[in-house]
Amino acid sequence: MNPQNNPPQRWEDDIFDCFVRHNVSQIPYVPDAGHAHLIRRVHDQPGMTPLVLTTEEEGVASSCGAWLGGQKSVLLMQSSGVGNCINMLSLVSNCNFPFVTIVSMRGEWGEFNHWQVPMSRATPGSFELMGIDVKRCDTPQDVAPTVDAALYAAFASEQKIAILLSQRLIGRKEW
Repeated sequence: MNPQNNPPQRWEDDIFDCFVRHNVSQIPYVPDAGHAHLIRRVHDQPGMTPLVLTTEEEGVASSCGAWLGGQKSVLLMQSSGVGNCINMLSLVSNCNFPFVTIVSMRGEWGEFNHWQVPMSRATPGSFELMGIDVKRCDTPQDVAPTVDAALYAAFASEQKIAILLSQRLIGRKEW
């Protein structure tokens, strides 16, 4: 039992804490249930600017623009939106922008929607073909060290990193 009656730390809060520690100030995202808790935290943080997108590739451009403006950004999206970003990811590579995206995976662990499966299978390879290093979190214990290392590497040495949050971690959707 928690002696102070505070709820235990959630892995989503670990991501938020990494954002704060690394001075991430812009969070572009397409609304997604897998990122809902983190998105609420970002909206409640006065020092962060949440940017609601209509499509994921806008978030790639937004992250590049944030860096040009002297700010750090992390794009939040679902695996089904990765395919929308392929052409725009050439901007990240050609201009050598640091880039971090955190992707909630669908089409994996107990998926009910067969439309999610093909892009889920293609997500890691799509990033790798575009020169984006792929990291994966399958347990709550993976999250903080993976996000912390990715943010440090991206913003210290202009690396490009996608962190995949497995469907087993985020929980499968029930229909």
